[in-house]
Amino acid sequence: MDEKIKLIRKININRGYIFIAIALLLSYCRKDTVSPDYGGYPSEIGKIIQMQCTNGACHNTQNAAVCNGLDLSTWENLFTKGSNNGSPVIPYSSKFSSLCYFINTYPELGLMNDPTMPLYKSPLSKDEVIKIMQWIDNGAPDIHGNIYGSSKYNKVYVVNQGCDVITVFDAETQLPIRMIEVGSQPNVNETPHFINFSPDGRYWYVVFINSPYLEKYDAQTDQLIGRCNLNNQLDWNRIIITKDGKKGFCVAWTANGKIISVDLEKMQVINAMYGLYFPHGTALSKNDDTLYVAAQTGNYFMKIDTALTNHIDIPLDNSGLTSNASSLDPHDIFVSPDGNKLYFTCQASNEVREFDLNTNSVTHVIPVGTFPQAMAYSSFDNTLYVSCELDNSGNNTLGSIVAINLNDYTTKKVFVGYQPHGIDIDEGRKLLYVPSRNLVGQGIPPHHSSVCTGKNGFVTTLKIPDMTILKSRIELSVDTYFAKVRP
Repeated sequence: MDEKIKLIRKININRGYIFIAIALLLSYCRKDTVSPDYGGYPSEIGKIIQMQCTNGACHNTQNAAVCNGLDLSTWENLFTKGSNNGSPVIPYSSKFSSLCYFINTYPELGLMNDPTMPLYKSPLSKDEVIKIMQWIDNGAPDIHGNIYGSSKYNKVYVVNQGCDVITVFDAETQLPIRMIEVGSQPNVNETPHFINFSPDGRYWYVVFINSPYLEKYDAQTDQLIGRCNLNNQLDWNRIIITKDGKKGFCVAWTANGKIISVDLEKMQVINAMYGLYFPHGTALSKNDDTLYVAAQTGNYFMKIDTALTNHIDIPLDNSGLTSNASSLDPHDIFVSPDGNKLYFTCQASNEVREFDLNTNSVTHVIPVGTFPQAMAYSSFDNTLYVSCELDNSGNNTLGSIVAINLNDYTTKKVFVGYQPHGIDIDEGRKLLYVPSRNLVGQGIPPHHSSVCTGKNGFVTTLKIPDMTILKSRIELSVDTYFAKVRP
């Protein structure tokens, strides 16, 4: 009996050794199959970046300051820090990702820029370049498949008029995270001119100079969800939306100017008014029953009922007479929060004019800078910010932002950018977005090429109310024209 017990114990001990051995083997196997850490990048991409981009004195955390500010050591740093010029990788769009231009030495794969990266090393192989491009076109996901910006609500949209693209910024980082190609004809420059949001922030709309379509997009996914043909007419420069988000008014700036009202739920034309002389800046009254429209060539604005049946011309010089001859040339309109006053940028006289709707008269004339264009209002400090596109500082800038304190009509000016145009304010973060067209003269040399014809524009962000620069030159595409903050 004792021998039997000893045998059983021996068998159990041997089994224990076997189990331990198996456990050790499994442990070693698990260690062998654990993927190396590539900073959150997918392994295939992370290997290329680690070997070619971040090793040595290159694009890592320690050396980013001397490498255009670009830190590629982690996937998160790539998207939240960017570079001194903006975002080198745009998810879903390798053709707008400047990183691809600097690593590419193969003409058939697209743009090539100098200096070729990695510096002082052999160029990436064609297979490596293709892998990175494909990764970007698939959204540039991290190792877990997450795509940066997919769940962002707070975004800022910028129209690139020369490239049929809308650039989407992450409001938190003030960096581009998407470039949405717009328009109905891929091989034609349709010239997107203006973007606007439904008041609830669910949709955005864009109109074009060289297309008859108003386009509607889902503001969460940035996917096209509808088009409306605006009576086969062109030259659209505004889309103004009622407070309930159900109706839009599209304005075309020509000598035979047009306004078309659109049912934004059905994306169908409701009514039209033709024969207006160069209508441009447009705003709705506080109760949405009247359109105020600037006649950009002349000395007056128009009051138009929203049924588009009648209009009245009202002079902006207290003369009692209206004229189409170039004089004040009002460009943009802002309606005061109480609905009682209108403010006009007058691009020919370099002023902002305040018009009191109760007295039907001009009550203040505020000198600003040369060629004032767009306005943005901050309720935080009751200040109206104005972009003056051709204000010359003589110091490698062309254009200024003028802040008008509407409490006492004092002004403050800062020269910024190069041809600043359609500005907008992120009230929550107290930031002013300033798109710069960068078209005339020598301008600002771009950091990289463009897939479109022309020189890239850029966006500057200013802290308000002090108007100090937060980010000076986030490079986008050609003719960076209008900015709109998602409500």
